[in-house]
Order: sequence, then C-alpha cells, then structure tokens
Amino acid sequence: MTDSSSRTAPPASAASIPEEARRRFATPSGTIVGRVDGDVVRASGIRYAESERFEAPRPIAPATDEVLAFDRSPGSPQLPSETLTALIEGAGEGMVGDESSQYLSITLPADLADGERLPVMVWIHGGSYVTGAGDLEVYDPRSLVVEQRVIVVNVTYRLGMFGFFGDGDRVPANLGLLDQLEALRWIHDNIESFGGAADGVTLFGQSAGGDAIAHLMISDGAEGLFQRAIVQSAPLGITHGRSKMVAAMAAAVGTPSRDAPVDDVLALQAVAEKAARRFGLRGGMAFGTQYGESPLPAEADRDAAWRRVAPRIDLLIGSTSEETGLFLAFIPALKRLAGLPLVGGAVRRLLVGGTTRAIYGKDARAFADRHGAAGGRAVRYEMTWAPEGAEFGAAHVTDVPLLLGGRESWGHTMLVGRSEWADVDRRGRRIRQIWADFARTGTLPAAAAAGAADTITLYRA
Repeated sequence: MTDSSSRTAPPASAASIPEEARRRFATPSGTIVGRVDGDVVRASGIRYAESERFEAPRPIAPATDEVLAFDRSPGSPQLPSETLTALIEGAGEGMVGDESSQYLSITLPADLADGERLPVMVWIHGGSYVTGAGDLEVYDPRSLVVEQRVIVVNVTYRLGMFGFFGDGDRVPANLGLLDQLEALRWIHDNIESFGGAADGVTLFGQSAGGDAIAHLMISDGAEGLFQRAIVQSAPLGITHGRSKMVAAMAAAVGTPSRDAPVDDVLALQAVAEKAARRFGLRGGMAFGTQYGESPLPAEADRDAAWRRVAPRIDLLIGSTSEETGLFLAFIPALKRLAGLPLVGGAVRRLLVGGTTRAIYGKDARAFADRHGAAGGRAVRYEMTWAPEGAEFGAAHVTDVPLLLGGRESWGHTMLVGRSEWADVDRRGRRIRQIWADFARTGTLPAAAAAGAADTITLYRA
C-alpha cells in the first residue's frame, strides 16, 4: 500500500535551493515553486493524482501551501531490466519507487516572457509497460526546450502489476492508462500558468509510450486534452488478439493481495510474464492496454474509434528501420546465428527485417493510411540512422538520444557505439526541429527532412 506520509514530506533538497533561484507559478492547483537550472526552469515531481493499490487514480485537491517542485518524480516499483542496465549504466540510480507514482515534471525556457504562450510537448516514456520512469536522465528535455522554445512535460505513471495487470473483475485493467489521462487533465487545467498553450498540446512517446499515445487517442475522456500525437516505435503489431494471453496471466497469478509487500507483488509479475511466453511475439510485451475495459472501446470497435478521432488529431507516426536489432543482441541463440561466418549477415537481415515489419512497420503504415483516409493529417517516418560501431544498427531506442538526454546520458552507451557526439547532436538538432515544427503546426513541409536525409525519411499519408 502507498505510504501517505511519504507523499506530503518536503523534498530533502529544498533547503539547498536559494530564494533567487526559485520561480513561483500560481496555478489552479495551488502555488508551485520550481527552480532555475541554467537556461531552463524545472518544476519537478508534481503530483497530479493519487491512488491506492489496484484502484483508479483520484485527482489531487488544490494545495493550500506552496508545492516545492525540486526533486525528480519517483518511478513505479519495477523489476530490474537486464536490457536497460546493459544499454545505460546507472539508468535508474536515485529513482525511488512509489506505488502511487502519479507525478509529472515541467521544463520551460528560463527567459520566458510575460504573456508568452508556447507549444506543449508531453513525453510518455516506454519500457514495455514494466520499466522506466518519466524523469530518467536519458529523458532530460533541456535541448528540446532551449533550441525549439517549447515546454516539455515528462509524465510518470504506474507500471506492470500496479498499472497494467487486471482482469476487469478482481483487479481493474488499464490503471496506468487512466493515470496518463489524469496527467493530461492536470496539464490542460494548469499549463497556461507555466506559459504553455492548453490548446497546443502534443503527445510524444516511444515504444510502449507510443503505444499508450495511440490508445489515448481513443480513450474515453481524452477529447480536447491534446491536439497532436507523435507515435514512435509503437509495437502495434502485437497489441491485438491478446485476450487469451491476459487470461493465462491472470490464471497464473490469481488474485494479488492489496496488502502484500511490494516485492511480493513484483514476484507475481515474474509469474505472469512466464505464463505469457508461450504466446509468441505478444509475450515479449506481456503487459499492456486491454480493450473493452475503461477507458478503451472493445477490440472490434477500435478501428472505427481511430477513424472517428482522425479529423481532430494530427499524427506523426513511424519506427526505426531495424527495430528488433536491439532485442536480437540479447537473445543468445539468435545472436549466435547472426554471427555465423558467411551467412550471419543474411540471417540477421532476415530476422530483423521480418520481425521489424511484423511488430512495428506494417501496422504503423496502416495506422497512418487509415488516419489520412478518415480525414486526418498524417505523416509517417522511418528513422534510418545506424550509429557507428553499435551492434544493434538502426534499432529500437536509437531515436531517443536524438530527442532527449544528452552527451552525459547517452555519449558512452552501447546504443550510440563509437559515434562522435558532434555527429549525434547534429542529427539530433534536426530531429528536434522536425518534432517541434510538427508540434507547432500539425504538419511538415515537403523540405522538412532535407537536412536530415541521412537520419530520417518522411512519407505523406
């Protein structure tokens, strides 16, 4: 259960923030105190909702005292990720878990003028719905905020057993998605106080974050909360036909306790993931959204729902050209096949190409085509940058260093290999401009990617 006393305790770092570095924002939710951090202002670790275990989130009542927003948002309790640890040394260090992990952080330009209204970009992090947190250092939006003069909001939400397990009967489903909806409502109601345009909100997210955004588009209660969606590397090919797998996971776990220690609940998550393995590619992302459970329509109605919302949501959607190259490197048997003399390269191309199309590429194309045919504006992209010396190729996650984080976060990771950071930043500046231009206008001119043709290809739907 959530320790309510930990939610109200002042951040330990408060005393270290001098008065001249503090910035106060009078919002409908109360006075929020952020801090100047060089060329940006950060208001971090703001609670947007609260919850008890396996219950829907509740909005936070307006604060009567100042909210000191100086510390990073705590992440949802989670099992260690071998892939994340291997890719990014110390990725989750200092990230304290909180079952009621409904927090967000806001980053804006330090020189924001009085009366200025900036586009708002809301980051939904990925991690197969079981790992990650909005305020990981690799998701630092400083460069995007400063270069493109936008406001970025990083959202943290419940994961795994706490956010995406449920049979709709004993345990509600889609709790993490409901968290995200509460975050969007908070942003809609409060972001004007930070200089953001409540009617100019763009969601962007990668992997499970992109998948969540696709489903927020058709979530009950989401209308009007955002105007644009950037869906990056969403595994749309494995988000349907999951009911038998979900039932098998629920049967393996039984009814999880509302009072058991967090570690006991996480142990059940491992049981559920094991039960999902026999369902092939879908079992690779065992947890996720469930159709027919609030706030989502039935699976049979989802395509019609996406058609209905198309005219009011601008869409940028795509994937990298070798998404599954990342995962192949962590499956010993497949890695050995790809390393065979003479035939290894062909084997890798076959494996990576086929699974990338099946899980990511084919459905992204169909999503964009349906959106355009239904009267929406849609642009599809393919990220083709393969970092020098990285064994994964143009793989899953290689787009993230071009948008968020920076040299300190990504410069020495396996993901960027031997690439010179000057080259990564050159490509990143162009991608950040493309993403922000889309957030400002909802479309992209034909020449938008001209300066980044060695990194991305854009297609009009």
